Amino acid sequence: MNTADQYLKAIYLVQEMEDGPASTGAVADALDVSPASANEMIGKLEARGLAEHEKYKGVSLTDEGIVDAREALSNYCIIERFLANVLEVEEFRAEARSLEAVIDDTVAERLDTIIDRASECPDCFDAETDACKYLAEVESESPAD
Repeated sequence: MNTADQYLKAIYLVQEMEDGPASTGAVADALDVSPASANEMIGKLEARGLAEHEKYKGVSLTDEGIVDAREALSNYCIIERFLANVLEVEEFRAEARSLEAVIDDTVAERLDTIIDRASECPDCFDAETDACKYLAEVESESPAD
């Protein structure tokens, strides 16, 4: 997954939460970047036909952008579930965010063969809680310290 994929994923999730176009500020916040950086990448995504940006209204993904965003989200879920369920990394979300930019599709596919990923992925991802519902079940089943 590359930086563009991270932006597509963020825009997709913000659109889901806002039930409409994603504001540049919300995308910037989701990625912990400046609004200017977000705006620059949104322009690049628009030039590639993956997004449509209307000033003061926000950014919406095109059909192709949605397909790419869902693939990026699915790869993110694979990384997150591998870290949490296989390697039992305590801070798996932070690690997944760090790794998602450097894990390519081939590695994600190989990790996917190791985890027991739900067939409805990435629809199992809840944008509001920023978590896969299956991870939430795993976390809630964990014994308290």
